[in-house]
Formats: sequence, C-alpha cells, structure tokens
Amino acid sequence: MKHLLLLIVLFSFFLSACDNRNKKITEYISGSDSVAIKYYTGDGKMDNVVAVKIISDKKIIEQLAVMVGADAMNEVNKCGYDGSLHFFKMNQVIQDIDFRMNDVNCMQFSFIQDGKIRASSLKPEAKQLLESVRK
Repeated sequence: MKHLLLLIVLFSFFLSACDNRNKKITEYISGSDSVAIKYYTGDGKMDNVVAVKIISDKKIIEQLAVMVGADAMNEVNKCGYDGSLHFFKMNQVIQDIDFRMNDVNCMQFSFIQDGKIRASSLKPEAKQLLESVRK
C-alpha cells in the first residue's frame, strides 16, 4: 500500500512538472471584454501597422488567452514582431502581448509578467486564428 501511495505521489509530481503552461497569464487575460490586434508588415519590424482588428467575441478572446499561455518558453527570442495583442477590461488595457508568427524558427508570444519578459510558443493553430481574424 505504501508503494502504491508513493507511486501516485511521484506520478502526480511528474505530471505537474511536465505541465509547461503559464496559467497565470491565461487566467489574467481570459476575462477580457475585448482585444485589439495590430498587424505589422510581417517582416519582423514594428515600423508599419497595416491592419487593426477589434475583437469582442468572447469565444475568440478565450481561445487567444489559452493560446498565449499554452506553452511557456524558458527564454525569449529576440527575433522581431509581426503584431501585438492588447487585452481590455472595462475600457482599460490590462495586458499587451507581442507576437511573431511569420518566422518558422521563431514563432512566439512575448509579454511582461511580474516585471519580467516572458514568452510562450505561438503554435500553428494560433497563427491560423490570427490570420483568420485579420481577414
């Protein structure tokens, strides 16, 4: 019985260690009222905004929140930006998040959390969502 209990404890610890999500950012932005998405030229530079979309659909906001926190990275790659997300609650920006989606070697969300720059992987599903919203 002791061995079974020990095995269960070790298994739970292993599962929690493999969970690479940033739950804190997801919880913080998931209740947003709207999201403003700025798209840049797509060459990694923030110089020209070519489109701005305002999203108030709660389903899309929730999808974005989950995608931003889905796969936390240990380090932030400085490889440019293709756009930014600005999450709003009660007409106040609560979180700015930059994203890079047009460089297959560097697809990420980056943001400030607890005074530090954090990043998470931008998966193909997130790129697809961001592209579909832009149309």
